[in-house]
Amino acid sequence: MELRDRVVVVTGASSGIGRETVRAFAERGAVVVAVARREALLRSLIDEVRSLSPRSEYLAGDLGERAFAEGVVERTAQHHGRLDILVNNAALPKHKHIEHTSPDEAQRVLEVNTLACVWMTLAALPHMRRRGQGCVVNVTSVAGEIVPPRESLYAASKAALAAFTEGLWSDLAGSGVHAALVVPGAIDTEIWEKLDEPAAFRGRKAPPRIVADAIVASVLKRRHRVTVPRSIGVSVARFLHLFLPGLLRFGMRRMDPMRKEAP
Repeated sequence: MELRDRVVVVTGASSGIGRETVRAFAERGAVVVAVARREALLRSLIDEVRSLSPRSEYLAGDLGERAFAEGVVERTAQHHGRLDILVNNAALPKHKHIEHTSPDEAQRVLEVNTLACVWMTLAALPHMRRRGQGCVVNVTSVAGEIVPPRESLYAASKAALAAFTEGLWSDLAGSGVHAALVVPGAIDTEIWEKLDEPAAFRGRKAPPRIVADAIVASVLKRRHRVTVPRSIGVSVARFLHLFLPGLLRFGMRRMDPMRKEAP
């Protein structure tokens, strides 16, 4: 798919992976609609990329509200006459022992991390179907497969999104509309500064630009699933998850810096 003049919606665009994804598409001449809650950061981003993509714009609001999430898609299709690519990247972190988590917190995480992606995809598909082409990219997390301590809610939200994407592969077969799953590992974003409780992970974090480039590649090369960065640690964890799950759970528990304080 040629990206010049294609219309792309990117959620979670105010920082990290989303911000770099907006830049990556704008550099290739796409028209990008950047979506997030923090308007000042969105404005500065669009000002930055406007020389590369003059028609790019932003929409500020809460994707946990269904009317706004669906409205982003409808407004984009109406204003630009099309919607070619939807990148569902927005996510709320929730690093917290499950017994310390309230029902309201659980609902909020699932609304933003999972349901907003479903709402926007359902709104986007008719526009893509009519043109016989398009791409939905869902950004999940390795944590949705290999669940670290205190990540049960976040992991569940990402695992659900991964399953939704796999279902899209079957449902959209032969339609010309492609669905892609991009699975980041540990990425250096502000999400690490917003954790409710200390994280178990202490290793090196990859720059968000490599995820943005993987998102673009998944569109151009019609890749179904990409894990980024590729690492021996993730490969070993996946092997243990399949064949020695008890050992993996033991190791994960030992990683928890607050294991002695758990209820």
